[in-house]
Amino acid sequence: MRVLKNTMAGTILVATLSASALPVAHAQEHAGQVVVPIGNQADRNQLNLPARGMSDTAVRARWGAPRNIRGPVGHPPISHWQYNGFTVYFENHHVVHAVADKTKN
Repeated sequence: MRVLKNTMAGTILVATLSASALPVAHAQEHAGQVVVPIGNQADRNQLNLPARGMSDTAVRARWGAPRNIRGPVGHPPISHWQYNGFTVYFENHHVVHAVADKTKN
């Protein structure tokens, strides 16, 4: 009887593990590909953007006053400043991310 219980437990374990792997295998079959047209790509090294960790005072000193400021909102306080060609995101008065604006085609 003990052998039967161990065999059943092993069978249930194998069936459970096999079933849990199915969604992963299925997801891999349907992975998509993102294509960015060459004209829309930008070399980040060629862009003059604020660096992560830079203070809002340093950003204002180097790039001047932004054309628009949103925030701060939430906790921690998040704000973003819009300049011509890029947007800077701040958390607690320090840059967390700077991104180039989407170019219009």
